[in-house]
Amino acid sequence: MPHYTGPLLTRDTAAALLAARDRGDTHWSGSLDLGRSQGEVLLEADDWHWRGVSYPYPGKLKDRTLYWWDGEDFEPVSRYQGSLIKLVPTRWGVPTFEIDGIKMLPTSKESPLDDAKRKVALVEPRGKTVLDTCGGLGYFAACCLDAGAARILSFEKNPDVLWLRTLNPWSPDPDSAEAGGRLQLTQADVSQAIAQVPDASVDALLHDPPRFGIAGELYSQAFYDQLARVLRRGGALFHYTGSPNKLTSGRDVPGEVARRLEKAGFKAQRALDGVVAVRR
Repeated sequence: MPHYTGPLLTRDTAAALLAARDRGDTHWSGSLDLGRSQGEVLLEADDWHWRGVSYPYPGKLKDRTLYWWDGEDFEPVSRYQGSLIKLVPTRWGVPTFEIDGIKMLPTSKESPLDDAKRKVALVEPRGKTVLDTCGGLGYFAACCLDAGAARILSFEKNPDVLWLRTLNPWSPDPDSAEAGGRLQLTQADVSQAIAQVPDASVDALLHDPPRFGIAGELYSQAFYDQLARVLRRGGALFHYTGSPNKLTSGRDVPGEVARRLEKAGFKAQRALDGVVAVRR
């Protein structure tokens, strides 16, 4: 799907536009793409103009919600097909997303893109073929592109998440000049699709699965055996785990993951909020 190029509004952005108009200003300067760029808006009494297109002033907008222009009105960047999936603004500009109110990326201390950059650096992607198992909003892939990866194979199972990516200016576009054909994004369940990835065909691996309770198959010994199969010897892996249930049940998910990876043929240790491992 082509990436959206229209404006993205938050409640604060809309309020700033309306305040400028009510002051009698004829122009407003700011960002309408979540901080990717700065631009100027021409203000008139009944509508405003950005990049040669006219838009009506929005009505009352909700907090923690992003809005896009669907051709008729400003609508929330969200979908409901069994689960409510929405793009959520952050104070960093770079958005996160939620599924049924559960935040899927860390944002309390830094931008989710900066968080991804630190994790991607652990596998040193420059010049390498990287497998990105659970693409999400594409921040791992974006960091790999910026770091000079030769090729990124990225899988994302959820079509609604892929739709969010087309509306998020911080998500990499596989068809863009910046990607240069290096990003291959596939809608597929990686737990099944990995069987089609050839042996020892990737140099580095990034695994950011949903919680164990949602996608236990992505924490299984069988799946880790597949990761070991496709990763060349000496290749590095970063596996996000977080620390779910640690306070309530004392469960050590990172420790469990490290032990399974060791059994699959990795040398594993804890790193950041997950596990880093090297294929033996």
